[in-house]
Amino acid sequence: MSEKNKLLIIEDETTILELLKAGLKYEGYQVFTAETGREGLSLLEKEDVDLLILDIMLPDIDGFELCRKIRAKGFDLPILMLTAKKEVQDRVTGLDAGADDYLTKPFNFEELLARVRALLRRYGRKQEATVLIRGDLSLNLETREVTLSGRPLKLTPIEFKLLELFMKHPKRVFTRQTLLHRVWGYDYVGNTNIVDVHINHLRNKIGDQERKLIRTHYGVGYSFHPED
Repeated sequence: MSEKNKLLIIEDETTILELLKAGLKYEGYQVFTAETGREGLSLLEKEDVDLLILDIMLPDIDGFELCRKIRAKGFDLPILMLTAKKEVQDRVTGLDAGADDYLTKPFNFEELLARVRALLRRYGRKQEATVLIRGDLSLNLETREVTLSGRPLKLTPIEFKLLELFMKHPKRVFTRQTLLHRVWGYDYVGNTNIVDVHINHLRNKIGDQERKLIRTHYGVGYSFHPED
């Protein structure tokens, strides 16, 4: 991005708030946070926010009412609502209140990212490149095609997400726990060894048997070092 998109998260669950904040900052967004509706509305009035991620269940005002207030004040920005409720009527109420999209908890972070990108495109906000190129590797975020020296690669959804994360952040060291949160989802419960298994599969597919592209940091995690 030539300029960082500004995102505001209004969410009162601290764990989810911090995970979203950290993940979106990794993606290059400028992130503001609020744990109450009033605090969030105050931030909207002070900052030129490009997109709002809004939880429905807030301690002072529910997200539906807050969404209506935001639209009544004339704020023209995409709003993505988060909720633990799955009822159709809740989705309808959120959209009628002025929301643009709706995501039910628990959700995968990569799905949230895709929805953020789509909403920013719809509203004409500046966006990241849709094709990532690092060395001989090319990854298309929209078509989900990956090539190595022009040769198509068949990756599983998990392998694609891992490679996308690495290509977006070359040389950054990701812990296994961070990779679990970002790729498998913050609600994943299981052994971190699953990360090692999928990394090995990915290495084989991208011709990295010597482990020069995806490097292991023993006791910590992994980093991606594209060829110059």
